[in-house]
Amino acid sequence: MLHPIRAAAILTLVVALPLVAQDGDQLRKCDKPFGALAVSEPQQQYLTIFQRYQLGSPAALLRTMAMNSKCFIVLERGVAMQNVQQERALAGSGAAQQGSNMGGGQMKLADFVMTATIQVASSNSGGVGGAVGGLIGHGAGLLGGGLKFKEAETSLLVSDVRTTVQVAAAQGKAKKTDFGLGAIGVGGGAIGALGGYTNTPEGKVIAASYLDNFNKLVDQMKGDPAMTARADKFKPEALSGDETKAGASYAEGDVLAPKIDNIKLYADAKDGAKEVATLKKTDELVFMGQEKDGYLKVQGSNAEGWVKKTLVTKH
Repeated sequence: MLHPIRAAAILTLVVALPLVAQDGDQLRKCDKPFGALAVSEPQQQYLTIFQRYQLGSPAALLRTMAMNSKCFIVLERGVAMQNVQQERALAGSGAAQQGSNMGGGQMKLADFVMTATIQVASSNSGGVGGAVGGLIGHGAGLLGGGLKFKEAETSLLVSDVRTTVQVAAAQGKAKKTDFGLGAIGVGGGAIGALGGYTNTPEGKVIAASYLDNFNKLVDQMKGDPAMTARADKFKPEALSGDETKAGASYAEGDVLAPKIDNIKLYADAKDGAKEVATLKKTDELVFMGQEKDGYLKVQGSNAEGWVKKTLVTKH
């Protein structure tokens, strides 16, 4: 029978339905991205568990996996978002240099949100999650190889932003401390950004579990016809700041109106295209969801065509 203190020290990070990681796992890759992804920061109850092992949020690790897998376009929604908002606030105050091209309608929104969870239970708790948030003393002792727990199990969920429907969920598991950055296609220069996940036994085991977890999630999404169809339709456009001009942003179905009389409606999204109709300021146009080269595709009461974005406004 284990001594109570030693039993308390043998911790297992667990979630339901564990799936065993395979040795030598490498990051899964995709030919096409499923869409734009935001990785949410874990809730405080989970951050406390990571902090117990001198680990920060796993969000940076997960963003790195998602980006290098080419399965998602990764959006910044972490700590750096504060700096992004600060720059945008400076631009809004009029302090930006002329030609900085920062304004409304430029920020890309997420198609999916990824959420990471983790639970802690002692090995003799009698059930999963029996000691969620349980304490471990600094002098409680170590397992073999200096590892403070036996194994790591993690959970990743992906939800559709528009519908809030959960589209994929998977669990991962790992025991070994031989995780390396090469497994996720990262060079040694990323060590600082990923912190303890690359240079501590506990961090490496948790990172290996998330790698196993992420791979299973990608396999699940690849096997879903609805997700593969979304990948086929997804167009990774306007990812560069140089390509994305400031301006109003419209949603499909919005009702627009010309700013002045005699605005031209064209058959194609280019200067010099065939004129379909001449619009008056009182005409109503329905935005059809397509934008190209500064033109919007719209449906009017008498004709359908393309109109210059700068010449219309939301009704």
